[in-house]
Amino acid sequence: MTTTGVEAPTAFPRPLRAVGRAAQALGAALTTVLGVATVVFFAFRLLPGDPAALVLGEEAGEAERAALRHALHLDESLGRQYLRFLGELLHGRAGASLRHAGLDAFRLVGDALPSTALLATVAVALGAVCGLVAALLAVGGRGALRSVADRAIGLAASVPLLAFAPAATWLLAVRFRLVPLPADPDAGAAGLLFAAGLLAIPLGAAVGRIARASLREAAQAQFLQVARAKGRSEVAVWLVHALPVCVGPIVTVVAAQLGALLGGAIVLERVLERRGLGTLLAEALAARDLPVLQATVIASAALFVAAQGVGAWLHSAVDPRAR
Repeated sequence: MTTTGVEAPTAFPRPLRAVGRAAQALGAALTTVLGVATVVFFAFRLLPGDPAALVLGEEAGEAERAALRHALHLDESLGRQYLRFLGELLHGRAGASLRHAGLDAFRLVGDALPSTALLATVAVALGAVCGLVAALLAVGGRGALRSVADRAIGLAASVPLLAFAPAATWLLAVRFRLVPLPADPDAGAAGLLFAAGLLAIPLGAAVGRIARASLREAAQAQFLQVARAKGRSEVAVWLVHALPVCVGPIVTVVAAQLGALLGGAIVLERVLERRGLGTLLAEALAARDLPVLQATVIASAALFVAAQGVGAWLHSAVDPRAR
């Protein structure tokens, strides 16, 4: 008598697994953004006080407040307001700005977004490159150069950016006029590089520390000795043979820092008065422009989630253990 064993279920093909992971990540991202949007919606409506009085001030008459409540649909039930809010989000709208009549809040966010995204992107590139160069010099350099690079990594890690950025701006842009003011519309690429360089300091320090530790560990590996025995120069040994081994930890650090870097870009824009999401948020807060405040917070959350998603993808692309 023969028995037939139960066959194990066949694993899904790799493309289907990739699609499934992407759909799961997208669903989690959308859920997170929806959660932030919901918190923002109820925060503006359930906190003590009249939102219309908050926007118009205590000196506004009741007729003006009633008109604003109607314009913001605050005279409707809370459930109907929330359904209207979700419907506008699905159509890519966040309500008309109170400060810029006739303009949707998301349009203002869209106008400010490229500046913030460009600042964060350049900062990532500068931080990664500077951190790698410093780590290579700290491990593979000679004499004073090695000591200077090693100390530079430690110094960058201890810099309080929000205190250092205004001081560096005053010293370099105002006192000695070596760089243009980042808030100057005519600053161009120089102003962007200066602001991005300030923002890149924490990322460069993090990349430098991880890369330095990884390179020191790789320096003991036998394959580097084999490369030297074959006549490879020291530059080739470190760049061609040692550095690729350290890419995984470095990408992991960059991926983990992407969200924080985006948040830092928004804060730094406000500190340096550079146009972007940071200044838009500050201006909306000062003008009590509730639709723009909502749109800016929601867009910032979406960018943060997108940055974390990109970082996770980079991590999994480099390190198979993270898949």
